[in-house]
Amino acid sequence: MNDNLVGGVGCVHWRSPRDVVAITFHCCGRTYPCLHCHDEAEDHRIVPWPRELFDTGDAVLCRACGHWMTVHAYLDSGSACPACGASFNPGCSLHAHLYFDIDRV
Repeated sequence: MNDNLVGGVGCVHWRSPRDVVAITFHCCGRTYPCLHCHDEAEDHRIVPWPRELFDTGDAVLCRACGHWMTVHAYLDSGSACPACGASFNPGCSLHAHLYFDIDRV
């Protein structure tokens, strides 16, 4: 687990060096590294970001450098931070539909 991430310790569920993003959940406005972290702390179901908000707000945080992205910027990033180049876990695309209103991969 990478303890040198912006915002403190990384996710306890996903521990690869590429697991450096955190998502501001649309349902509560709180930021967590993954859906499991969200579910352990909150008492409500996840509501994915609606498509009409994909270009607004700080939705995804690169915890390697602190750069915030919109949903579109994150989804179009090519699995790397546009600010610092840190690699994101490409496997996250398999469950992006849980965070964002997109079709399943």
